[in-house]
Amino acid sequence: MSCISVFKSALTHFLLATTVFLTSTSFDAQARSSVPESGAANQLSSIALVDLPPQGRSTYDKILQGGPFPYEKDGSVFGNRERQLPAAKRGYYREYTVKSPGSKDRGAKRIVCGGKPDTPDACFFTDDHYATFRKIVP
Repeated sequence: MSCISVFKSALTHFLLATTVFLTSTSFDAQARSSVPESGAANQLSSIALVDLPPQGRSTYDKILQGGPFPYEKDGSVFGNRERQLPAAKRGYYREYTVKSPGSKDRGAKRIVCGGKPDTPDACFFTDDHYATFRKIVP
């Protein structure tokens, strides 16, 4: 075997091992963290709880109390298909309707919380049906 062949083989093995290591390290870090610190999380602005509309504060209180909720879909899994929120396992996020006065349907306002339903890790408010989110700061 020539020196070039040995070098190419060693380099290939090194790159493969590095890729496997980095991939598994990244996956493990995400699995341990309930809300990853990268991606969408760093781009979100925040909103103080007192600055939510009254209906939003009411919904937030109901979330912490475990309900009851006025809409059947409240508490259902939010899939984060728009990828506006930090990446997490399916089932981590749940969505809740914020009543919109004058709306004949559920409207566009929602609070989405991650973590346990009655003790969420973080909650986010959207008033444009998932296009943008702001982290709720109590």
